[in-house]
Amino acid sequence: MKQLLLVFILVSPSVFAQNWSDNVASIVYNKCSSCHHPEGIAPFSLMSYSEVSPMATAIYDAINTNEMPPWPPNENYQQYSHSRALNSTDKATLMSWLTNGTPEGNPANAPAPPVFNSGSILGNGDLMLQIPLYQSKAQGGQDDYVCFSLPTGLTQNRYVRAMEIVPGNRQIVHHALIYVDPSGSYQGDTIGGNCGGPPQSSTLIGGYTPGSSPLIFPSATGFKLGMSIPANSNLVFAMHYPQGSYGQYDSTKVILHFYPPGETGIRDVYAAPVLQNWSLSIPPDQLSSFTAQYPLSGGVPTNYSILSVFPHMHLLGKSIRAYAVSPANDTVKFVDIPQWDFHWQDFYFFKHLQKVSTGSVLKGEATYDNTVNNPDNPSSPPVLVLAGESTTDEMFLVYFHFLQYQPGDELIDLEALLSLGMQELISDDDWKIFPVPFTESVSIRPNQLKSGDIVSLAIYDYQGRLIRTICNKQTISIPFNGFEWDGLSENGAESKAGTYFISMICNGVTSSHPIIKN
Repeated sequence: MKQLLLVFILVSPSVFAQNWSDNVASIVYNKCSSCHHPEGIAPFSLMSYSEVSPMATAIYDAINTNEMPPWPPNENYQQYSHSRALNSTDKATLMSWLTNGTPEGNPANAPAPPVFNSGSILGNGDLMLQIPLYQSKAQGGQDDYVCFSLPTGLTQNRYVRAMEIVPGNRQIVHHALIYVDPSGSYQGDTIGGNCGGPPQSSTLIGGYTPGSSPLIFPSATGFKLGMSIPANSNLVFAMHYPQGSYGQYDSTKVILHFYPPGETGIRDVYAAPVLQNWSLSIPPDQLSSFTAQYPLSGGVPTNYSILSVFPHMHLLGKSIRAYAVSPANDTVKFVDIPQWDFHWQDFYFFKHLQKVSTGSVLKGEATYDNTVNNPDNPSSPPVLVLAGESTTDEMFLVYFHFLQYQPGDELIDLEALLSLGMQELISDDDWKIFPVPFTESVSIRPNQLKSGDIVSLAIYDYQGRLIRTICNKQTISIPFNGFEWDGLSENGAESKAGTYFISMICNGVTSSHPIIKN
């Protein structure tokens, strides 16, 4: 404790000026509220000063131990689009505020809270598949893992340009992994409660964890990407329902947006477990390390561009790393997770496409903890564990989204992939938005406003991160010409193309509307 006090004595006096309204609310909304909101999976909400301040001790401990926000990758190894990790400045701001009495500041300066869409962000799409209503069987300290297999009904191959996973009950869906079974023969497993995924013949194409984003590929002329879904295939939902969800119901759905049949110029994106090791034999009462390599001899036959990486182990996993080594002995870093957490898995999309040159070798390193010191160990006492598909077996897989390289790929900004390319917006007579979509600035006029209304209005991205505060507690007078957003963020940076949400609080009532920036 003396050391902690000494640290804060040495900090600049300006740090102690941190307060909720001016400094902290935007960080909490950006990094915490995507899980910690009334309909989220977290056990409590962090959507206001009155909710956050009483949790100061718990929040301090979670941040201090890097338990929260949940972001397993080591960002000193590689950085990714839309990271949930706290940067050093945000962390210092939060820790200072938490240890100095959590002052609120002037409530009038607080940004509007984020808006979390309980339904689809991207719209109805071209194909929607939904699992039947399922009642979680997670009880007795055990999670519930089940797999559903649904026929796509496709009569021809179709290219996916976007995929969105919409949980039916966000409070109990811890994660969902979506696979394509090209044979359409896998029947699923909803009985055992221990299904980690379908057989190896199926391909993982995407996933959902709280706070994750829809999978969106660029669809512009000159850089048009898509994934092929075969005719007569099935989609497999591998669902995880955590402890405490027993008896609750869920009916998660997947919405696919396709390119039109016959669309030309689409570059194929593939998803495959390029790195894998099925010879795992993990003795009890010890740590064990294994490696994986692709190809087993020689190097890759051509140049590739890597969009994302998805490492996968089960409950004994302790750490995992993946990288490539070029013929010139240069290293391309993909991912390093020093503290594996089975409960937080995701596709990590790079900020820029990563080039893997002809002749390179992809490598993986993984460590497993099969001791009593591993709180996730499903066996007590520990037993011999082999490779397998049950969650009580183990896996060593590293999936990638990748495509064949073309010159200039490594210059592509993957954060711009969030723009779907669809221009239609939800129709809403209560809002007048012009132009639709917009490029430089957009006029925002909520038609329901009247003289004397007290309004706060802010712009958020679809992950609930604050982009720009337009007004705080403004009193409306007539004539009212509306608001304008110039497309810039709080720090004056140009916002990327994509979907955003207007969040408005009028006389204490919150409403929202989507807008699209080209």
